[in-house]
Amino acid sequence: MIEKNDSNTFDAIVIGSGISGSWAAKELCEKGLRTLILERGRNVNHISDYPTASSNPWDFPHRGKETLKMREENPVVSKCYAFEEATEHFFVKDTEHPYIQEKPFDWVRGYQVGGKSLIWARQTQRWSKFEFEKPARDGYGIEWPIGYEDLEEWYSYVEEFVGISGHKDGLETLPDSEFLPPWEMNVVEKEMATQIMERYQDRHVIIGRCAHLTDPNEIHKAQGRGKCQARNLCYRGCPYGAYFSANASTLPHAEKTGNLQLQSNAVVHSIIYDEEQQKAIGVKVVDRLTNEVRYYFSKIIFINASTINTNLILLHSKSERFPNGLGNDNGLLGKYLSFHNYRGSLTATRPGHLNSYYFGRRPTSIMMPNFRNVRQQDTNFNGGYMSFYTASRSSWNRTVEGDQIGASFKEKLSQPGGWSVYMMMQGETIPKEKNHVRLSEKATDNWGIPQAIISVDYDENDEKLLADFLKEGAAMLEAAACENIKVSDNYQAPGLDIHEMGGVRMGKNPNTSLLNEWNQLHTCQNVFVTDGACMTSTGVQNPSLTYMALTARAADFAAKEIKAGRL
Repeated sequence: MIEKNDSNTFDAIVIGSGISGSWAAKELCEKGLRTLILERGRNVNHISDYPTASSNPWDFPHRGKETLKMREENPVVSKCYAFEEATEHFFVKDTEHPYIQEKPFDWVRGYQVGGKSLIWARQTQRWSKFEFEKPARDGYGIEWPIGYEDLEEWYSYVEEFVGISGHKDGLETLPDSEFLPPWEMNVVEKEMATQIMERYQDRHVIIGRCAHLTDPNEIHKAQGRGKCQARNLCYRGCPYGAYFSANASTLPHAEKTGNLQLQSNAVVHSIIYDEEQQKAIGVKVVDRLTNEVRYYFSKIIFINASTINTNLILLHSKSERFPNGLGNDNGLLGKYLSFHNYRGSLTATRPGHLNSYYFGRRPTSIMMPNFRNVRQQDTNFNGGYMSFYTASRSSWNRTVEGDQIGASFKEKLSQPGGWSVYMMMQGETIPKEKNHVRLSEKATDNWGIPQAIISVDYDENDEKLLADFLKEGAAMLEAAACENIKVSDNYQAPGLDIHEMGGVRMGKNPNTSLLNEWNQLHTCQNVFVTDGACMTSTGVQNPSLTYMALTARAADFAAKEIKAGRL
């Protein structure tokens, strides 16, 4: 065994520097713990390492768009909405970390300091009590070990630091956050919202909630962050720090404490378990560039490598005590992977308001909280879905009739087109044991670690939920005076939602779960998991805010346990 010394021994190790890992580091450092972050990707510094943040379209060889070659070489990641010539440096290319798709699964990754916090869509909603209660209540999942009341104060704590724009709507199905001023609906979106809510008393249409600083408070200014300029260039990295990212916010805050050490290009091979002490004592790491093996030691370990990689690390952490992976006594590690269903969408046109336009590039859409199976199961499927829509006008008229040449044609063409509407779904999927990730017995990656075999698919419940959204979406657009309504199923593979969850789920019973109510492994309690892997079910909301709240709560608990001598 490698000898411990001051350079390789810490109070805490955090694996992963993204949204949840950076929160773990911030909280642990602020509580006086000497903390090491291990990041498998390269270093990215706020502002200086955003090379395209302020580039113009003509600064790119292909005007910022992805090329045919990029798509051919990256059939998976090129499907991502944010992948293009201006952002490709923040994404893992398909050949860089291969995996095996037993069933189609589009695994989108960002291996760098800050992880996917640089390229996320920044939509942030609290879970309600119903998301925690429904799986056990309706029999499609195990009981969560915590409820909304356990996370409520941590939601507020996180929101005040992150900065969330939104409107206090007073909805039981979507609790209010600590809000900065909201973005505004345009005239057509407002009119549609009124018409939908008049027609459907159980449906509420509100402005989307997102992690953008519309009016920074002192806590945000102290982080060096500024007001959102509505540039719509977020995925390039924001030089203003106006949207929340680990690079602009939590990591610099942790660094200011003097307790943080960050090691990039550090691919975690496995967790080291000590048979005599009956706990984890450290981490084995392979250098991404040189393949040199190193060891680091600590009292506690937070695994925040993003859902699938977190599962892989635990599966690969084998010992005499845990021959099937760390904490995997019940054989459920890697199982019950879930995701969000984004297959359904609708388009329509809407007459009128040709004398109205809008300004700016709003970073959020109009949102409708779930209205299905809320207080009881009242449909032929389990779970629910959120709906989102936007109304917009093209900047030029694409439907000019008459002469197709001359001054009259050019004048008509220069006028804005009519209003169009786009609506989409975000559907809950049901945790199933057959949906899983496991280690390959034959294929390894560049660092000698087994590749992931991902086996995840839709089922009949997903199809029923999708059909309901398309039916109800069309009815709502009709109620909102829309025309030319068209429904669409994009048949996208799981994974492209980038909301994969589970595999190391929380629960009350060690026979049916891996983690307890404090995100500790039941059978190795100095190891914590607080990224998407810990989720017992997916709910319908965007998950990142819940990851952050769970992380802050678990880190507070861990720090207290260390100081009490119990960890």
